[in-house]
Amino acid sequence: MVRSKDDIIWKAVLEEVFEDLLRFIYPEADQVFDLTQPVDFLDKELSELYPEPQESNDNRFVDKLVRVRLRNGGRQWILCHVEVQKKNEKDFARRMFTYFYRIYDRYSCPITAIAIATGRYGHNLPQSYIFESLGTELHYKYNKICIRNFSDKELMANKNPFSLIMLAAKKALLTGRDLEEMLLKEKVAIAGLLLKRGYSQQKTNAILRFLNNCIRFKNPETYITFEKEIDQLTSKTNTMGMKEAVQEIKQIEAEEALEKGFRKGRMKEKALFVERLLEMYEMSDTEIADVADVTEAFVKRLRKRVEK
Repeated sequence: MVRSKDDIIWKAVLEEVFEDLLRFIYPEADQVFDLTQPVDFLDKELSELYPEPQESNDNRFVDKLVRVRLRNGGRQWILCHVEVQKKNEKDFARRMFTYFYRIYDRYSCPITAIAIATGRYGHNLPQSYIFESLGTELHYKYNKICIRNFSDKELMANKNPFSLIMLAAKKALLTGRDLEEMLLKEKVAIAGLLLKRGYSQQKTNAILRFLNNCIRFKNPETYITFEKEIDQLTSKTNTMGMKEAVQEIKQIEAEEALEKGFRKGRMKEKALFVERLLEMYEMSDTEIADVADVTEAFVKRLRKRVEK
């Protein structure tokens, strides 16, 4: 299953702000977890427990399994299972429970689960899984946070870095007239808050990258305007490393644009090669696909065009 860009940016930012997510969910996080110690991301172990299903593109999800040290003198660590869910998938609660019993069956350790609902109707995402059959009952409940349940004022006032992640994801759901102008205003406002907070360069960089990819514009000129606004903000702040962070984001975007252009150019070359094969030789679609290193569907589309 090919991951969407939303999945990729969420996975990336969670690894940079995971301790902040724990503090956002659990007010007593620093007393429960030993956050002075590094956490361990067990993505490989999780994929072995629950191989990715062959789902449609609309049902993609982000999942993380993280080992966190505890402060008490008993158990030394706890596993945190995190899901970022955009769609209100009907089997979501059952899947959360399936993760739980597979994780517990392998590790036999304390587990806490968190569901982050990022969709427009995230409040409808279930927070528990209930099973009943002939007197046998099971009720599995997990933590759930919905971005739509937090006001802008609340998120802007919260100094936890994860609050800016929530705010950016919430603004990405905006609709209405003059949307481009509205998104620009909100994106600049979030960037301004980020610059004032004085987080580490690495964390600032990660949040800025998330913001840049989460709130996207249709008009290329709006990106230019946003970059100018960021340049003005960085010139007014003494935040260590911010200009370097912004430059890195711009460099990454430039590289992505070059890669996209390269892929587009390569596909044009392949299309011309396939068309020549169709015109000059009596070859099957499968044979041409093998020679040109493309899919049969790609060859079929070009064959229709050539035969017109």
